[in-house]
Amino acid sequence: MLLFTEQINSWEEWGNVFCSISAFAPLVEYIFEREKLPVAKMEKLTPGTNAVFKVGDYVVKIFAPPRLGEDFGTDVAVELFGMRWAERQGVPSPKLVAHGVVEDKYYFEYLVMAYIHGKLLSEVEDSLSDADKVIIGQQVRAITDQLNRPCEKFTPIDVMQYALETEDWDKEGFPVSFQRERLAYLSHFCMTDKEKVYCHGDLHIENILVDEELGVYIIDFADAMYAPAEHEEAYIVSGLFCFDKAYLMGYYGNYEVNDVVDLCMAWLPIHTWGHATVAANLKPVDEIVSFDVMRQRLFALVAREKEK
Repeated sequence: MLLFTEQINSWEEWGNVFCSISAFAPLVEYIFEREKLPVAKMEKLTPGTNAVFKVGDYVVKIFAPPRLGEDFGTDVAVELFGMRWAERQGVPSPKLVAHGVVEDKYYFEYLVMAYIHGKLLSEVEDSLSDADKVIIGQQVRAITDQLNRPCEKFTPIDVMQYALETEDWDKEGFPVSFQRERLAYLSHFCMTDKEKVYCHGDLHIENILVDEELGVYIIDFADAMYAPAEHEEAYIVSGLFCFDKAYLMGYYGNYEVNDVVDLCMAWLPIHTWGHATVAANLKPVDEIVSFDVMRQRLFALVAREKEK
């Protein structure tokens, strides 16, 4: 008898069902019984690409089946490495409890981890004082100092190759002149394995948990990268902190506007999410016709934020 009975032959069909408690309840109950964990009421958590539910004191993450055309075996391996790496480095993050596969109607790989009692930074940010943001910035810095350390190569994805091949900047609407300058910049960029460390790769407000004492935890390691630490740092100051002075004061202490601008100019053209954070902070993108324009806008924004 099948545990999962829904039909999923496309991403659209997966998107219609991956948040459904009723669709996944028999599968989750089986997983918990197999892992000898207490079965409890299922609750929805913030969705990403995969099915994620809270079950008592645990979180279960069920990955989309490989038949949908993505290499989720790599995703699972990268996330497993990241969770184990974070635990080894003493980084506040969910503890891995179980990992396995259920071959049912579809091939479902899953992770079970301990539930962290906190809220997403996105849910609490509007209520934070500047003093709170300083405290959070300090903790994020401590976390990245622990996390961004040399490790074995854990992913087949080459950061520079991806940056050269991605069409995301075009899809975001950046002018052709900017895109040409960006590709010319990348073609002369030198990055050696000696510089590379473990990078979470996707530290934004949906992947940061904050508890009642303002303790910070990081989640979701599926987009981790093997890259220089500055690669992580540039996305943190732009994508996570959005150049907010209080966060940056916590992360850096006193900082120079030019240093932040130089960091972002060097690494955002390379970062997987660089197109998105540049577009969000410096819009409209159709006016960013060159690196000079990007630098001018970055300087004006960072300087304005620091003066607040």
